Amino acid sequence: MENQLKNYQELVDKVDNMKKQDKMDLSADQDLSIAVMNLISIEEHFFFTAEKTGKSEYFDLLAEVREMRKALLKKLIKQYEGEVWCISKHLLAASMRLMEVGTKAQGRGNKEEAKDLFDKSYQLYSLFWGLNMKMVEIGDVKKIDDDQLDKEDKKKGGFMGKLGNLVKRAIDCCLE
Repeated sequence: MENQLKNYQELVDKVDNMKKQDKMDLSADQDLSIAVMNLISIEEHFFFTAEKTGKSEYFDLLAEVREMRKALLKKLIKQYEGEVWCISKHLLAASMRLMEVGTKAQGRGNKEEAKDLFDKSYQLYSLFWGLNMKMVEIGDVKKIDDDQLDKEDKKKGGFMGKLGNLVKRAIDCCLE
């Protein structure tokens, strides 16, 4: 972990360079990741609707949406090892759910709870990108103080905070 974010600026420069060379369209990929989140949510709704109504036709629709989601997720996750495919899917699903729960909390006037949920949602979303842009080396992740990246980290933003900052810089959905 120390080696990874010691070269934080190199990562930012690398991503910026890739964007300039059109090797990667992160704004389109971000849009696609949000679409995948919604497809996962649609799968869940078809499941619950099938169970609640007893109509198996909803399972058929679930299967169609699942195939679409798998095809689109392949555009985001080109190479993976072990269960990174499944981890990625669940990171997106959990991120979307926390975002929705945060929105409901905000609607009830619970701004602090909403902010906490939104932060957690963004941390999971950032971890999705970190894994799939090969910015996270699993072997380098070690437990230290919750807010520290390593023992030298004086700002105590933690890995998720630093990864979130990188994702903010790398993915600008407003670029056309």
